[in-house]
Amino acid sequence: MSTLSLQATLPETETKKLKGTMSTTEIVCSVLAFNGPFSVVTGYAPVIIGVGHTLGVPLIFLLCGVFFMLFAVGFTTMGQHLENPGAFYSYITAGLGKPAGLGGAFLALLAYLSIAIGVYAFAGYTVDLFLQHTFGIPALSSWLFALALIGLVGVLGYFKINLSARVLTMVLAIEMVMIFAFNISTLASGGAEGITLAPLSLGSLEGANIGLAVLFCIVCFGGFEAAAIYHEEAANPSKTIPRATYLSIIVMCLLYAICSWVIVTAVGSSTVIDATLNDPAGTTLTAIGVALGKTVQGMCNALLITSLFACALSTHNVTTRYVYSLSVDGVLSRAFAKVHAKQGSPYRASAIVTVITLIFTLCSFVGNVSVSKVYIAFAGVGAYALILLMLLTGIAVITYLHRRRDLKIGAFKSKIAPALAVLGMLVALVLGSMNFAILIDGSQGIALLVIGLLYGLFLLGVGLGMYYRKNKPSIYSCIGRQLG
Repeated sequence: MSTLSLQATLPETETKKLKGTMSTTEIVCSVLAFNGPFSVVTGYAPVIIGVGHTLGVPLIFLLCGVFFMLFAVGFTTMGQHLENPGAFYSYITAGLGKPAGLGGAFLALLAYLSIAIGVYAFAGYTVDLFLQHTFGIPALSSWLFALALIGLVGVLGYFKINLSARVLTMVLAIEMVMIFAFNISTLASGGAEGITLAPLSLGSLEGANIGLAVLFCIVCFGGFEAAAIYHEEAANPSKTIPRATYLSIIVMCLLYAICSWVIVTAVGSSTVIDATLNDPAGTTLTAIGVALGKTVQGMCNALLITSLFACALSTHNVTTRYVYSLSVDGVLSRAFAKVHAKQGSPYRASAIVTVITLIFTLCSFVGNVSVSKVYIAFAGVGAYALILLMLLTGIAVITYLHRRRDLKIGAFKSKIAPALAVLGMLVALVLGSMNFAILIDGSQGIALLVIGLLYGLFLLGVGLGMYYRKNKPSIYSCIGRQLG
């Protein structure tokens, strides 16, 4: 049922719709900012080459892009007939039922909060190093800079989404200019050993740790579903959201594939694996220095900070809208569902997300917890939770479209593409489970404990949904931003 029907059941002060006129471009920029393309190019791509022990990362990115396009076929098809915002939360609810939808919402909330905390930690560390190396400022606790970033993001989260979208678009534009300059300069010079197409051949995958490489590549596509969560704040969402989803996947696929190929070219195919394995963080920045000069290399350190800021802002916005959706439904306090009269923003939901991340960061600061361990562990938890969510969503898409035979959707959109996507996500989940200890940089015992907690959180949501069905039908009827 439509969101308007849901709104009729709640007090007026809590049911104002979010406001915004986000265009396709602005939504795409918000989605891309979630990962921070520059941080992927300088951080994730070299890690995948080194840890995956393969030159074939461009090929893996292209294959992952095809897989995500298959996932998007069913995802956007279902979205065109499901007007409720809430993304994974709404989709899983509509396809698998309200208890499963609530479990999915809890997982999504944990995933994005984990990613946000990890990004703040890494950003604080990056700012600290930048100030030390560039201005000779004595080392301070990285958590202080993380706290400052949380405050800045919290302020932007108070205002209308279009302001955040403009900030993200501006930062992303600067990132893309730098990335294109590096790519063009490297290809024009031929790199260390000349241009090679070896990374695009199947032979480049021989002897590779395919499991880890695929897993990390999938993580780089995370956040594409954020397009659907801006349903209420998009201009003409029935057209804007599908376009933004497909365009985001295409841009990420081509961008990451080309950039990883350029990194191999810049460093040299005979040495790039060892170089990225020994110094993943410095490999790309060093290559940029060779291609564009030391001055530009220094500027890139500052650009990495803005990239992480954009990632933090985008993640905050997505997390806020999950809190808002759960609050509108009554699962969380409806006080957080209040929309600002002037800004049209979920300002209270934004404030509680800011407070949660602030408390955790303060505790880490007081407890002198390692910034690097927090970043790695929480990024890994968030990535695994997102893979599990996409698997559940894929199954929900198939179930929903099978039930809605009245829509007369073709077999490819309703069955074939979603089924292939589910199969691929199941493989990714198995790979993630097998390599989870590496993903969070922890012991096997800790890995099993965290995985158990993730599945336990999903089951907790399912159990709570069943409790609401029996004891609080008014809340149960609203789960998933719908009635019934």
